[in-house]
Formats: sequence, C-alpha cells, structure tokens
Amino acid sequence: MSGNSPRTAAPRPGDGLQVHLVKAGRTKIRYPAVLGADDGTRVTVRAPWAGPGVRDFGFVRFEPGDVFTEHYWRDRWYAVKAVHAADGSAKGWYCDITRPAVLDGGVLRVEDLDLDLWVAADGGAVLRLDEDEFAASGLAERDPAAARAAVGALDALERLARDAGAGFGGALGLPHPTP
Repeated sequence: MSGNSPRTAAPRPGDGLQVHLVKAGRTKIRYPAVLGADDGTRVTVRAPWAGPGVRDFGFVRFEPGDVFTEHYWRDRWYAVKAVHAADGSAKGWYCDITRPAVLDGGVLRVEDLDLDLWVAADGGAVLRLDEDEFAASGLAERDPAAARAAVGALDALERLARDAGAGFGGALGLPHPTP
C-alpha cells in the first residue's frame, strides 16, 4: 500500500455537487448545484434559488423557480451569479465578495466576506450592499490583507458594472444573463 489517501474524482460537467457558503467560519447555507464548466480557474454551476420562500430586497425578489448560474473563481475575490426568473427573464447579477473558491471533489466551498453588489440586467441599477455587515464583521482587524482584497474586489466590480452597464457579464467574459 502506498500510504496515499484515496482522492475523490473531480466532478465533470453535468455532475451534481454541493455548494457550501461559509461565513465567519460556519456554514451559512449549502445547496445542490449542477456543474456547468470548470476550466481550472473558473467554476460555473447552475442551481435553483436555495432560500426558503421569497426574499424581497426591495430592488429584486428571489423566489422559488428562480435559477442562478453561478461563476466562482479560484484566483479572484468574488463570485458572480446571473439570476433568472422561472419564466427565463433575466433579473440581473448578484455578486458576492468572497475568498477564492475551492472545489474539492463534489464540494465547492466559498467563504462569504459580507460585501455584495447588485447589477440589474439592463445595467440601470448598480448597488453596493452590506457594507455595514462587513464593517461589523471585524475582518479588517483579524485579517487586514483579506479586508483590503475584499474592498478592492467590490470597488473593481462596481467600476466595471458602471462602465459596462448591461454588458457587465460580457466585460467579465461571461454571457449576458439570458437562459
């Protein structure tokens, strides 16, 4: 016996996996998704709205039947999720500021750093979200380098969204949020 532990086979497009969203060291939510692509840097999955019932933010409603095409990077401090209604119409882009994602076997682990950005599908609304939660998280004191990376990622995404408008996803190398 070689002494090496067995490795879980890497998922392939079409395979199911679990997305684990971690916040402050604890799993905030986990949900099933289907792997769309993994090019070694970016992992793309599709998943239905994983929350219980409707979540109305005022500027968008996430509800049963919504579909998220989620893009995670191993080398970037954010995840970008194209959001579609059950009828296929594009709602927009929800961007989570995160540490770079880790895909290990059938689990995609993402650490949420509280900051978010919403970009409406038509590019008309670009909203920074949860800056108060980020300030209260204590990340700036615990891990100043991570806090700087998080704020830098949010600033960069916001600039890109404002410059690109409805072409936001294309500016990131992603397709426009259409089914």
